[in-house]
Amino acid sequence: MSETELTSSDFTEENEPFTLFAEWLKDATASEINDPNAVALATVDENGLPNVRMVLLKDVDDRGFVFYTNFESQKGREILGQKKAAMCFHWKSLRRQVRLRGEVEIVSDEEADAYYASRPRGSRIGAWASKQSRPLEGRFALEKAVAEYTAKYAIGDIPRPPYWSGFRIRPVSIEFWHDRKFRLHDRVEFRRETPDAPWSKVRMYP
Repeated sequence: MSETELTSSDFTEENEPFTLFAEWLKDATASEINDPNAVALATVDENGLPNVRMVLLKDVDDRGFVFYTNFESQKGREILGQKKAAMCFHWKSLRRQVRLRGEVEIVSDEEADAYYASRPRGSRIGAWASKQSRPLEGRFALEKAVAEYTAKYAIGDIPRPPYWSGFRIRPVSIEFWHDRKFRLHDRVEFRRETPDAPWSKVRMYP
């Protein structure tokens, strides 16, 4: 892709970050080979040490960015403890990046139930069988748990585990980055004091 194609639309003129993100995610969906909704999620433990891992963005609107997980996992415990998190999307095919950080809230039961019900049956069984982030003595123990829950829920719906739901990051900062020649990149940051405050926009040196 040429430099002209990459910069044909000047994103620095956009004043609404969620609108811009939706446009970039749409572009990534058409351009990225795998998982355009993959995002690095950063959290912090009780000692201030950061942890980062890849998750999948499952929903985004003007309320924030949603992903789902086991609340007893490392990331679940850290988010419940700190109530804050950060994300970084990087789309190599587009030479674009989006960073955001903010406060975190739990999605409604209705949202969590609807998403859980949309998952493949095997994934719903896995949510019960996996004691995420805890020591595993061997693969057989996991496969045994899967078999046990498969038998337990052989008939009918598989309920959502009480410890499994979604988090919504309500950003107070969203930065859009676009690679340019000679490392003279374009950077625009949207900021607000609280998740309910209006946005301000500032262009940043690369």
